Amino acid sequence: MAQIKMNTKIWSLVGVLVFIIFIPAAQAGQPFDITACFSGERTVVAKSSELRVESSLTKGTWLSNHENKVLHDMTSICAGILKFESGKASGKAYCKVMDADGDFIIMENILEESSEITFKFLQGTGKWNGIKGEGKGKVLMKSRPITPDSIQNCLRVTGTFEMPR
Repeated sequence: MAQIKMNTKIWSLVGVLVFIIFIPAAQAGQPFDITACFSGERTVVAKSSELRVESSLTKGTWLSNHENKVLHDMTSICAGILKFESGKASGKAYCKVMDADGDFIIMENILEESSEITFKFLQGTGKWNGIKGEGKGKVLMKSRPITPDSIQNCLRVTGTFEMPR
């Protein structure tokens, strides 16, 4: 009988520990999966046979591909700078994305030479106040520019974010 009570206490403790450890982890990040399409203008800052540097200002929209529809129907404006060197691109952009209620998120996007883009949520307003998280993105479509100094692209971005409790 004493052995049964000891086993019950041990399994109860294990159950509590599992609850404490795994439940917050399961709630830690809300997933997102978006398609972000944008267009805009670019300005060539420097151009040589070895190096090209350009800035861009783009505007676009986001569509959610996830069943939770988080970050769906957002609009964006981004300012960035890109460097093209030895056939590889790298750069950084800062974006403001706004939802239908006018609340917004400020993001930092970093393009590595691997062509993968890291999206990091920096801050938000309203319902997005305190947002933290990040995602990875890849170019889905890089269309031929309609005018020489324009950009038209779509990206697919997946990741997770957290909101303060």
